Amino acid sequence: MASYNTSDFRKGLKIQIEGEPYMVIESNFRKPGKGNAIYTLRMRNLVRGTVLERNYKGGESVEAADVEEIEGQFLYRQGDNYVFMDTSNYEQYELSSEQIGDAWKYLKDGTLCQMVLFESNPITVTPPNHVVLKIEYCEPGAKGNTATNVTKPVKVETGAEIHCPSFVEMGELVRVDTRTGEYIERVKE
Repeated sequence: MASYNTSDFRKGLKIQIEGEPYMVIESNFRKPGKGNAIYTLRMRNLVRGTVLERNYKGGESVEAADVEEIEGQFLYRQGDNYVFMDTSNYEQYELSSEQIGDAWKYLKDGTLCQMVLFESNPITVTPPNHVVLKIEYCEPGAKGNTATNVTKPVKVETGAEIHCPSFVEMGELVRVDTRTGEYIERVKE
């Protein structure tokens, strides 16, 4: 199995510790006055979502995680499960609502997402950075209230609630940043 040396440590690296996949979220390097360099890694467990911190001496190595990243298309929701299809071989995968997390807010039929598979089982889904959603319901905006940055809650087609400027109306399309959940702009059809 492949492994990484301490010189390869960087944010985003996927490694395996005690049979479980982790992604490095922070990597710090320290060189004390004498002795080996010390690398401190903060890692997120890709299955459970827990965070782990470990120290490694210079020259040590860690096992590479057996993860595969694929492009998956969201097909439909079935109860608490979400069904995706691998766009390269048309294989279908089911993920639970715990695995999806807040990504459900941006999933509509046909949305292409990045999926991470561990031992051929899906563990996480990342929606595209920006999605276009239709506003299903919102309160009408007050006239003349456009000088300041006034926002109002709106319900979009996925069932999620986001905050948009007061000038948006029902039936309009808006672009949303999936990383922050913030409104970006109105979109013309």
